[in-house]
Amino acid sequence: MKYVFALCAALAVFFAAPVAPQAGVVAKVDLSQQRMNVYVNGARKYSWRVSTGRGRYRTPVGSFRPTVLRKMHYSSIYNNAPMPYSVFFYGGYAVHGTNQTRYLGRPASHGCVRLHPSNAARLYSLVKRYGRGKSRIVIKP
Repeated sequence: MKYVFALCAALAVFFAAPVAPQAGVVAKVDLSQQRMNVYVNGARKYSWRVSTGRGRYRTPVGSFRPTVLRKMHYSSIYNNAPMPYSVFFYGGYAVHGTNQTRYLGRPASHGCVRLHPSNAARLYSLVKRYGRGKSRIVIKP
């Protein structure tokens, strides 16, 4: 009986303890709105227009951890296209800057998430500062 009481008391303390907010970066992409909201330590800091996959080129949906960061990357598939401030999150898919800013706000890519170069630099810097383990790219339809 003494052990049951001790176990119940320990569980009550465990479950009553406040949960610390998780520090980190979450970039939420809404494909239907062609918009990214960036949260830092749970607070929304930025909201930017994006371009995602058009036509048969789909942007993957889900929750991803960044895998590779490249300050300047050139596409090995699409005519060596520049991809500044790339945050790769799923194989060859990345969030990156684009020089085709006139298309931001509508689908225009081959599946990557395109941002204005200055916004891509901001996101890249945040992910680098907080680390890939404390960063997420969340993409919803």
